[in-house]
Amino acid sequence: MTIPGGSLSAEELAVWRAMLRAQARISRRLQADLLAEHDLALASYDVLTRLGESAGGRLRMNDLADRVLLSRSGLTRLVDRMQREGLVERESCASDARGLYAVLTPRGRAKLDEAGPTYRRGVQDSVLSRLDEDDLRTLAHVMGKLADDQPPPGGDPSAAGGRAVTTAWDGTPCAPRPAP
Repeated sequence: MTIPGGSLSAEELAVWRAMLRAQARISRRLQADLLAEHDLALASYDVLTRLGESAGGRLRMNDLADRVLLSRSGLTRLVDRMQREGLVERESCASDARGLYAVLTPRGRAKLDEAGPTYRRGVQDSVLSRLDEDDLRTLAHVMGKLADDQPPPGGDPSAAGGRAVTTAWDGTPCAPRPAP
């Protein structure tokens, strides 16, 4: 059965909606736990995690925005709040006066270390405890396919965003890279 006015079958639509519900439920649970136990929003935890995983606890703002899946303006507002809370600092880039780094502070590192067990418990309770090893492998495979920016087999490359695009220091698109 196809949904009127669209090209999704009822089964396809159900899968899509289930994925959206699961993502929203898991995110709400993690957000609630982090706020209740650490007064830390999920997006702030993600920033702290990405900085904590990076060399020297620092990332260029453009790179950080890409990793936490926020717009550059959204990340700027979030980092402004986190800077006021003493969790991160901004540092100028020595090689590019217009470039900025977000840098994890000792207070930010302590907050990350404190909130990490809560986050991991939420992931375990909301996702991992509900999956057996086969489910986990299957989910990893499916999520890998969905997160990959490659066209589906036999599909049109433009459906997956077209050719890879390089970016300048400020994130503006440059000429497309040639296909491998």
